[in-house]
Amino acid sequence: MTLDPKVVETLQGVSTATLTTVLLKKGLRNVWMRGTKPIRPGQPRVVGPAFTLRFVPAREDLATPASWASPISTRAAIEAMPEGCVAVADAMGVLDAGIFGDILCARMAKRNVAALVTDGAMRDAAGVLGTGLNVWCNGISAPPSVAGLTFVGWQEPIACGGVAIFPDDIVVVDDDGAVLIPAAFLDQVLAEAPEQEAMEAWIMTEVDRGVPLPGLYPMNEETKARYAAFAKKT
Repeated sequence: MTLDPKVVETLQGVSTATLTTVLLKKGLRNVWMRGTKPIRPGQPRVVGPAFTLRFVPAREDLATPASWASPISTRAAIEAMPEGCVAVADAMGVLDAGIFGDILCARMAKRNVAALVTDGAMRDAAGVLGTGLNVWCNGISAPPSVAGLTFVGWQEPIACGGVAIFPDDIVVVDDDGAVLIPAAFLDQVLAEAPEQEAMEAWIMTEVDRGVPLPGLYPMNEETKARYAAFAKKT
């Protein structure tokens, strides 16, 4: 799946905080991936279709360095990643084994993968930072993935940070973390999220000029009328 550049541009203008509000209004409460923190401050807001990766607990006969040459390996998965995707790895929150290091991240950057998101840890921190790949993770760990995990497949349903992710769902990441937009809700989010962002920006200007919160946030009818008049002018 490739996202229309206009979709990416629209969602890059909407914070993950606003997206969680919009999705909550749709009845979706569990969309924020726990433990997905930017590996460095100042990474751009990234939008892309999910390319899923799944790890299970390490099993001694499978989680070996020799497995890295297997047809079912993280290396093979990276070669299947399309340009512009957000790789989302289910590492079950394991933090004592790093799923990817600098070499794998460098290859992902070369393939123009938009970002890597995981509820697990990375390794080779300095090297990963040097690749320029946008990464959201739950920490750094020196041991390799096979010290605690077995890689079993890609492009299948996973759980990341307690959230169900299906291939080609939409992922948005910024300084607050990673948020899932189920593919079936994308059009509704595109229709409503920019307006929610604009409305909250206007509310902030009202707060700045000293307007009390009751009746402002959430808006009462008088405030809605004032906002409608403002929006009509812009």
